[in-house]
Amino acid sequence: MVGALIRDRHDRIFVQRRSPDRRLFPGCWDVVGGAVEDGESLLDAVRREIAEETGWRLRRVLARVAHGEWTADGVRHVESDYVVEVDGDLSAPELEWDKHTEFAWIAADDLSPLDENVRCGAGTFIKDVVTAAHAWLADASAERREAR
Repeated sequence: MVGALIRDRHDRIFVQRRSPDRRLFPGCWDVVGGAVEDGESLLDAVRREIAEETGWRLRRVLARVAHGEWTADGVRHVESDYVVEVDGDLSAPELEWDKHTEFAWIAADDLSPLDENVRCGAGTFIKDVVTAAHAWLADASAERREAR
């Protein structure tokens, strides 16, 4: 599994709400991502998932901010999550409307929408990886300021 924590120029992270009829985590907020296909590298999977779920194109990977395991429906998943930048109109993602019903950009100072995931059974995983992405972005920004 891979996850793409897509950042915009304001260092917000893109999330999308899973449709209510999804088998896993219906109605929960999620990042772009999914399964790695046979013969596919992790970064090729990130590139493909971004294109499939948003219509955007991967510009560059900034960092891997999480790598961990989680279990859903008795199946163990290993996931790597990357902070990325994309090309395309960030105000108009081409969502897979049968899979996602809405989108939002989450700032570091307001992660509260992601608290809904606990109520819909997804726990804190997405909030944790979005928090990790924001922490990495803050550190990278501080390093850039110090380098000046």
